[in-house]
Amino acid sequence: MPKLRNVYEMSVPWTPGVRSLIALAALTALVATSASAQPTPATGEAVFVVSGGGWGHGVGMPQYGAFGQASEGKTYRQILSYYYTGTRLGTASSRWVRVLLADSRSAVTISSSGPFSARGATGKAQTLPAGAVELRANLRFTGPDGPVTPASPLVLRPGKGAPLSLDGSPFRGRLEVHRQGTRVSVINVLPLDAYLQGVVASEMPFRWPAEALKAQAVAARTYALTRVVKGKPYHLVSDVRDQVYRGIAGETPRTNEAVRATSGKVVLHGGKLATTYYFSSSGGKTANAADVFGFSVPYLVSKPDPWDKVSPHHRWGPVLIDDATLRTKLGAGARVVDAVGTPTPSGRLRALTLQTVGGQKQVEGTEMRMALGLRSTYATFGVLRLDKPKGSVVVGTPVTLTGVARGLTAPVLAASVGGSSWSKVGPVARSGGGAFSLEVQPKRTTRYRIEAKGAVSPAVVVTVKPTP
Repeated sequence: MPKLRNVYEMSVPWTPGVRSLIALAALTALVATSASAQPTPATGEAVFVVSGGGWGHGVGMPQYGAFGQASEGKTYRQILSYYYTGTRLGTASSRWVRVLLADSRSAVTISSSGPFSARGATGKAQTLPAGAVELRANLRFTGPDGPVTPASPLVLRPGKGAPLSLDGSPFRGRLEVHRQGTRVSVINVLPLDAYLQGVVASEMPFRWPAEALKAQAVAARTYALTRVVKGKPYHLVSDVRDQVYRGIAGETPRTNEAVRATSGKVVLHGGKLATTYYFSSSGGKTANAADVFGFSVPYLVSKPDPWDKVSPHHRWGPVLIDDATLRTKLGAGARVVDAVGTPTPSGRLRALTLQTVGGQKQVEGTEMRMALGLRSTYATFGVLRLDKPKGSVVVGTPVTLTGVARGLTAPVLAASVGGSSWSKVGPVARSGGGAFSLEVQPKRTTRYRIEAKGAVSPAVVVTVKPTP
């Protein structure tokens, strides 16, 4: 030890006790220096493993749950009262609704197999023969007496027994074409139950039990009435922002019967319309509204849903996601080396915290689900990462492998010399956070990786050099 020799070769007449203290200090410094000189492993590339259950936001009535309950003989009233806690059925007065079918289009085609009428905001009604008329921003069309340029909106009404069609798709009720600058929009105006006939089969398979279809009809009717937009020329839109509505093309005899059998029926809480959220599949448990939407609703609380077992989406995964996907879709910026989910009391992920080489980034659960294309936030977020030791090792010298294996069952370390076949080295003992540290003693250059059910970590190579 050169430093210790230098201490003893000094010409100053130190006493034996002082010499011993200096020697101990020098030895301690040497050990510390040697430890700090050990190469620090480079943080490895991670693979993220997501498994979960259900499909949708999780709040309110799961449609597969309704299917399961109806298959066991439950009535639509029982189904609705279970998923919308503390509610009762009431009756709403009939009304008409205005549904946005097309928005900001350069042109639309309105047609009918029989005569129909057209009338602008001012002026007289024009009777048009069976056929089609193309309308652009000026709303100009040819009437019996020649070309007409009406004031917006242009209202088109069907003749007897021949519905109007928009770009070939038929709809009940009348169609209004509104001028939007240089473009046009189309609104379908029709009775509420006629609208529901185009909704129910678009939201639930028509072959399902009749009581499930009735539950869907009542939920859809109530939801429509609570979603009416104010300050717009329309009440609802025809896609998933409200409910999927396909007009006559979306109707079937069984779903139309479900609408008629429940005509006027709505879900009430405290004498007022309930907001009857619904979705596809719960994974076995519904969610509290507060956990998903950020606001508490007394009748939208987490409920066990054993009937969801019939759903093909009851359990899904594992879905493997790499670092590049997280960086791109979640805007992580730097390389992501870990990801930890924060669950809500009802089991959904409230947020996902990304640990990058540059710091942390938190992503809200619903945003994460949409960005990554996951079926639901009722999920677990696992990670497999094996860090790479720096430099090379002398044959026969032990080397410590570190990393993270969290959220996965029974991970094991596997090794391969050539990379074509892998053999298990042994189980990975982890800390509470999934971190691990294990020692290997390779005799030649070897690849290592962490394996778990449905996933493997990217491999690292430990380079072995011969004894000097």
